[in-house]
Amino acid sequence: MSQTEVVTVRLTPEVKAKLNALALSTKRSKSWLAAEAIALYVEQQSWQIQMIEEAVTLADSPQAEWVEGDDVEAWLSSWGMEDEKPAPCS
Repeated sequence: MSQTEVVTVRLTPEVKAKLNALALSTKRSKSWLAAEAIALYVEQQSWQIQMIEEAVTLADSPQAEWVEGDDVEAWLSSWGMEDEKPAPCS
């Protein structure tokens, strides 16, 4: 059995009511639902932070390729048009 720790969370009455309703309809405990929600949130945020850090590292490296904003804007503005422009390159 895995070890767990207790965490106290403050919820608005509206969120608490929704959590209660969800627990009843899914036949899960409020604690289980809260733990699942927190675990998913932490995973998503960790992934996002990791991707941002990797992007910053790449942007700061000599391999980074930059394109002028005006070139990107012109390319995006041409999407769906008969004379759609090719993607800009550095």
